[in-house]
Amino acid sequence: MEAYLDNSATTRVLPCVKDLMVEVMEVEYGNPSSLHKKGVEAEAQVRLARERIAKTLKVAEKNIYFTSGGTESNNMALIGAAMANRRAGMHLITSSVEHASVRQPMRFLEEQGFSVTYLPVDQMGKIRLDALEDAIREDTILISVMYVNNEMGAVEPVEEIAQMIKRKKPDILFHVDAIQAYGKYEIRPKRQGIDLLSVSGHKIHGPKGIGFLYVGDSVKIKPIVFGGGQQKDLRSGTENVPGIAGLGLAAQEMYRDHQEKVERLYRLKEALVDGVASLDGTVVNGLTGRDSAPHIVSVSFEGVRSEVLLHALEEKGIYVSSGSACSSNHPSVSSTLKSIGVARDLLDSTIRFSFGMETVMDEITYTVDTLRQLLPMLRRYRRG
Repeated sequence: MEAYLDNSATTRVLPCVKDLMVEVMEVEYGNPSSLHKKGVEAEAQVRLARERIAKTLKVAEKNIYFTSGGTESNNMALIGAAMANRRAGMHLITSSVEHASVRQPMRFLEEQGFSVTYLPVDQMGKIRLDALEDAIREDTILISVMYVNNEMGAVEPVEEIAQMIKRKKPDILFHVDAIQAYGKYEIRPKRQGIDLLSVSGHKIHGPKGIGFLYVGDSVKIKPIVFGGGQQKDLRSGTENVPGIAGLGLAAQEMYRDHQEKVERLYRLKEALVDGVASLDGTVVNGLTGRDSAPHIVSVSFEGVRSEVLLHALEEKGIYVSSGSACSSNHPSVSSTLKSIGVARDLLDSTIRFSFGMETVMDEITYTVDTLRQLLPMLRRYRRG
């Protein structure tokens, strides 16, 4: 049997998404900037995708800009907004558990003279609102917080942060990295007070190499990619029409019968958490109920290195992650696990399990049974 439980790293493309992308590559293959029929056909696919995505967020189509993925969306939001608003101030705020595609742009902005405050989180991985409020200064122009943590599934208090910003300093821009949240939560940027929102296609059963950035009506932002002036000069480059079409359809499919899909994910999560809790020497990190993300479980296994367990599971056809897959080629101790206070001897013994729309209960049962067999053997091997 095979159990793919690394859906936070990437998901398999839905068959209908694959079919649409093939059709676009074979039939509507024109450049969407061309004025002839083939260009018009391609532009229609871009327009349809934008319309589909805008409907899921209840925003205007003009607020959606296509990018090469979540990393570019985050870079575009942070660097573009900071540079466009630097006259109003040079102070930015984020958390200590952000993804590298937020941390690294923040480091870059520090090199450009900006000041960045990195907020600590509690043991559940959540930002403390009082600490955030205390960090806001007269020259603060941007706050960036992830909606769902990619390593442990902590859900940040996005709406409360937005309300606090509006109360304390309404002109601060609020960016939300929703790469692990989009498709799992009903997100309404206008109602929730979100100015900039980043999303990636391959986390929602769409293709890799495509994403989008929501930019609110009154948000000033500078481009970070220059060229032919596509997408109203904000993101130049010939649009990836097959990717855009696939992303639009994947977004639509994720929000079809949405609540049923989310409930099913929570049932899978509850089954895994209960199963893992029955094993000796396991610690589930963070919250595990309905106040956590439905698709991510972080578990530390005493006495077993995560890389060893990952490959032992792989040999049994079970695919998991030892942290954020984006940094898996550069092994280091997780800043998220350190931030929430995971014991030193467990930092290198943590596995992330993550589910998608195709995950079934049999995969969870098989995984728990396999862990029950593997763990005693791996622990004996380490002691020896």
